Amino acid sequence: MRRDVRILLLGDDGVGKSTLITSLIKESFVANVQHVIPEVTIPPEVTPDNVTTHIVDTSTRPEYRDTLETEIRKAHVICIVYAIDEPATFNRLSGHWLPYIRSLGVNVPVVLVGNKIDLRGDDVSNKCLEDEVVPIMNDFKEVETCVECSAKQPLNVSEVFYFAQKAVLHPTAPLYDSREHVLKPACVDALQRIFNLCDLDKDGVLDDAELNEFQRKCFNAPLQLQELEAVKEVVKEHEPEGVNEIGLTEVGFLFLHTLFIQRGRLETTWTVLRQFGYGDDLTLRESFLCPRVEIPIDCSVELSPKGYQFFTELFQVFDKDKDSALKKSELEALFKTSPGNPWAHTAFPQTTITTELGAVTLQGFLAQWSMTTMLDYQLTLRYLAYLGFEGDTTTAIKITRPRKIDRRKGKVQRNVFLCYVFGAPKSGKTSLLRGFLDKPFSDQYEPTARPFAVVNSVEIKGAEKYLVMEEFGTQYEAEVLQNKKRLDKCDLLCFVFDSSDVNSFSYVVNLRKKYHLEHMPSVFVATKSDSDLVLQRNEVQPDVYCRHLGLAAPISISVKSRQMADLFNILTAVAMCPSIATPAGFLDANSSTVRMKRYLTAVGVAGALIAVCLLGVRLYRHHGSSS
Repeated sequence: MRRDVRILLLGDDGVGKSTLITSLIKESFVANVQHVIPEVTIPPEVTPDNVTTHIVDTSTRPEYRDTLETEIRKAHVICIVYAIDEPATFNRLSGHWLPYIRSLGVNVPVVLVGNKIDLRGDDVSNKCLEDEVVPIMNDFKEVETCVECSAKQPLNVSEVFYFAQKAVLHPTAPLYDSREHVLKPACVDALQRIFNLCDLDKDGVLDDAELNEFQRKCFNAPLQLQELEAVKEVVKEHEPEGVNEIGLTEVGFLFLHTLFIQRGRLETTWTVLRQFGYGDDLTLRESFLCPRVEIPIDCSVELSPKGYQFFTELFQVFDKDKDSALKKSELEALFKTSPGNPWAHTAFPQTTITTELGAVTLQGFLAQWSMTTMLDYQLTLRYLAYLGFEGDTTTAIKITRPRKIDRRKGKVQRNVFLCYVFGAPKSGKTSLLRGFLDKPFSDQYEPTARPFAVVNSVEIKGAEKYLVMEEFGTQYEAEVLQNKKRLDKCDLLCFVFDSSDVNSFSYVVNLRKKYHLEHMPSVFVATKSDSDLVLQRNEVQPDVYCRHLGLAAPISISVKSRQMADLFNILTAVAMCPSIATPAGFLDANSSTVRMKRYLTAVGVAGALIAVCLLGVRLYRHHGSSS
């Protein structure tokens, strides 16, 4: 909501514009006033909505014409004043002033002000006012209302400026179709979303507890039981389907707001809309959806405990059949208050843990949000807002320590890690990623047409970590490897080669050389160990190549046979302690880290990281014998 309002008084000379302003300021009639009153500024503390109000007087004299047009363009609301004893000034509302404002390209609320009602005598009311004004309001939708007053008595003077201020802060036009007497579609959509967010148990009805929580959130004051019953009785009287034995239905919720608007209580509906993040155009404010967050260079973003708690509770609410998984219909219901599934353009749900029928488990749901937050934290912030996170959405995320500092210290304190997977076509990258999620193996080869990322949780020393693995395919591979920012976001590289293809290993060797990847923590993986091992067409064999780098020998796996050699634990452990998999030339040769690396090379990285030393020795000896 804006913090200042600029009110412009417009109208023919002699209708009492300047006198209205002085009567407001002096709180009494001033007979002789100057032709044009200088701009008046009213401080926020004396206005109902705590906003600074600027009141500007005008003149129709030729010498003021340029000033008049300038002020019309600067106004937030325009009060067109006419004299009730001069019908010609009323006729000029639709005959001159309203078309003139439109001709300047100005579209702001307009309040019609009938001055000098004291000239009617003792009965200042006008029973024909509605009949006189409605035709104008039908032709000029910018007209919000009409107020009759007397600057001389004074009578209704403060109301003129109150309604003008209200027309800016709580406008009718975005909410209500005055001709059809119904809420506008955008207003209905916004109120339906708010109803769904407030329906905490998702039964389609707001019970007393939910209504009170709504009242607390919007107005910071609960309703007494008697007040709640009175509200429901009003709804039931006019809209029987608006109330049932449980509470207020969506129909009743919409009816209440229609009633507020029809009775002039627009501030009630606007307070609700703004509390739930809506702006004057009835779209969610960008500052609400994506509050500003400074992310230092080389840092990543993760969900905080509050974020995990929110998504866990959200999962549980929408798991209607209590089978610990969200099927398609439950996911659609969950995202009903948002633009839709945020992962619709990805391979989801094939990117995370699901049941055999494809329903997303809680583990998979949290893992997917962990990946989303790391790769695009702004998307997570938007969906926290869409889905009804209570309070500041930035408290649902946390910023990690810079990667370079972690690598220098030799220990990473983060919980979500990113591993890029590279390798020749048909080397088994996609199968590896699918194997990470226990998806069925397929012998059918499909080239990677677009980046594909998966995520799963990995337990390291009793603590749950999340590993994101992403492959890009030959079409996008160069784009990623040439992008320093993309590489800086990565915790380690996984180089995959087919141990049964003589040309597969040289592909990753050339890739490392071409893009100067020597500084990146790296793990080499030999896939298809269930097939016959062949000598690679490369200057040196894989195990010798890795030994020269000061790295452990390649880890042999077979996704098809489900012989994974604890690869994913190893990758996660390397991400947590990247120095053990960083080529030796990029570390201090005298450091204890390098001495540890040489030990790891001798016994195999798998064993050292997860305390399965015998496995590591066997892996290394197997590759050593084939060199």
